[in-house]
Amino acid sequence: MLVHPWDAALDKNEWQDWIAQGHDFGQLCVNGLPGDPPLTVPTHFTVDENHLLIHLARPNPVWKAIERDADVAFTVIGDYAFIPGPWRAPAGTPPHDGVPTSYYTAVRFTCRAAIIDDPEAKAELLRRQMAHFQPDGDHAPVAVDQPPYGRMLSGIRGLRLEVTQVLAKFKYDDHKPVEHRTNVADRLTERGRGLDAPTAHQQRRRLDRIGPWKP
Repeated sequence: MLVHPWDAALDKNEWQDWIAQGHDFGQLCVNGLPGDPPLTVPTHFTVDENHLLIHLARPNPVWKAIERDADVAFTVIGDYAFIPGPWRAPAGTPPHDGVPTSYYTAVRFTCRAAIIDDPEAKAELLRRQMAHFQPDGDHAPVAVDQPPYGRMLSGIRGLRLEVTQVLAKFKYDDHKPVEHRTNVADRLTERGRGLDAPTAHQQRRRLDRIGPWKP
């Protein structure tokens, strides 16, 4: 993933806060077996200190590939929008001379995967995930010897991904003039489709922190 200086995270807290704000769905990317393409699996995840916790169905084709090569990547993408060319035309030039682009936030984790098959360890992983996704506790106990989860544990495998590297990108034209960024954020708010609103929020948030871009 190419990250220009103006697209980089301003500090470690920026991408960590973004993940913690509900960006808990991403794509696991695994090296394929010899002769096969890479495998990708969309899934929810939970952060546990320096690890990502995931569970997948036992029949999932990724297991053989992970057993062969435990080096994997996990990518989370959000707050994205297409920016039409006329919105980006430099001042004093015809609108149709503007070049379109995409705005987005992306965080890519490089990880070392450990497969979890022990029933109690899988139950503990699920308990941690449930504490994140259903913090009100409105679910049956996740226990090896109790239904409904106990009898379902054999149908899943857990993954504990040790994070070895993080690459974060916040692509919101931060190298452009303040007036340009403000105008695009206003246009996104006015258009108001898809993820336009959170995209505009990210652009304004970065603008408040960065101000005029200084190389």
